Amino acid sequence: MNKNGEAEKKQDYRVEKDSIGTKDVPQNVYYGVQSLRAAENFHITGLNMHPEIINSLAYIKKAAAITNCEIGMLDKKKAKAIVQACDEILEGKLHGDFIVDPIQGGAGTSLNMNANEVIANRAIEILGGEKGDYSIINPNDDVNCGQSTNDVIPTAGKMTSLRLLKNLKKELLRLHKALCAKAKEFDHVIKMGRTQMQDAVPIRLGQEFNAYSVAVMRDIHRMDRAMEEMCTLNMGGTAVGTGINADEAYLRRIVPNLVEVSDMEFVQAYDLIDATQNLDPFVAVSGAVKACAVTLSKIANDLRLLSSGPRAGFGEINLPAKQNGSSIMPGKVNPVIPEVVNQVAFNVIGNDVTITMAAEAGQLELNAFEPIVFYCMFQSIDTLAYAVQTFVDNCVTGITANETRCRYLVENSVGIITAICPHVGYQKAADIAKKAIRTGESVRSLILKEGLLNEEQLDHVLDPVNMTEPGISGKEILMANDK
Repeated sequence: MNKNGEAEKKQDYRVEKDSIGTKDVPQNVYYGVQSLRAAENFHITGLNMHPEIINSLAYIKKAAAITNCEIGMLDKKKAKAIVQACDEILEGKLHGDFIVDPIQGGAGTSLNMNANEVIANRAIEILGGEKGDYSIINPNDDVNCGQSTNDVIPTAGKMTSLRLLKNLKKELLRLHKALCAKAKEFDHVIKMGRTQMQDAVPIRLGQEFNAYSVAVMRDIHRMDRAMEEMCTLNMGGTAVGTGINADEAYLRRIVPNLVEVSDMEFVQAYDLIDATQNLDPFVAVSGAVKACAVTLSKIANDLRLLSSGPRAGFGEINLPAKQNGSSIMPGKVNPVIPEVVNQVAFNVIGNDVTITMAAEAGQLELNAFEPIVFYCMFQSIDTLAYAVQTFVDNCVTGITANETRCRYLVENSVGIITAICPHVGYQKAADIAKKAIRTGESVRSLILKEGLLNEEQLDHVLDPVNMTEPGISGKEILMANDK
């Protein structure tokens, strides 16, 4: 009875046995004793397994069942039930029975067995049996036939990474398109360029945004190259890459069958031992994702600076106002979208360090630290994709230019003296710049006052296109005006 005097419903259990001993498992669940032990041992993040790696495991187990049936290692009835259970997982069912923590000891054995037990118990039901009756379908002997955690888990990690990277790439292409549109929109807006936070030379706002788009596309290409390494699998290598307990026919067919069921392009590694020992492909992908995060964070930094103010900062662009910026300062609006991009980038960079260290820590024939590699990798790719999505939708597409402000800062900056330099000489230009800073007079008025150039010549020299594109030399301008 509970405290309200109501009868409590008794939980029914089944008894399962493994090499550690026996354990009560709730009767209605599809996971088994090994999954339950892992859930008890590894309560680390408190998070669920990523749904895409669950689906990746279902594809692998499905391809293995088909392959083992083809070569006579699994009878058709069992194979059909296993395939049906895998298809149900791919439909989004049974995901709640994947109970192991993303970060776990054992190189992913807990996750592999969680998949084996869920698929076995559902297949047992399909064949009319009771969950836990592994005489009908066994998680190890049938679902895991021809496999090892050591080829299944890295394969699942690569499949998942590729699917997540595809979504990230889609968002990055949207960002590239949005930046290109802004580059075109702002191409006529002249502004002051800055180096080391000091006035440098004029630049067009459109040129700045075009440079952002070029950097993003370079990141996309870099990611494409890194993704190619995710397409080489060690499936068939089993425990250490030697293929022990895997039939030769299985070894030949497993990857082609996985390609067919998953509709993804994979090849079997030339050296399965190397592919089992080493995680450097994940380091390469993480490095590409990190480089992209650095690019995006730098762009976000620029947008925060260019929009700073609105009165006491640069104020050259306006970011869309998305929410109140202060609980105490009325009317304050903060650059919250660029700020979240910065924070995601910081996290991605930290994750890359973890992935690098985990890959380096592998020993001999296996790296035991794949779970933390995948946890960090999936988090980096997912969060960066979401950050790019909100960056495009809630920031970049709504940016506007303060053209008057931009022009004012150019005309009142000593930075334009660099454009004058070829016509009056470096030393004279430096003297004019110093005088402008000391007196507050504009460079233009000082040039005219000292008779160094006339109005028409200055208009040519300080024309926005002449100042922001390679063009005719100063000597040619002066000669043309003298005629």
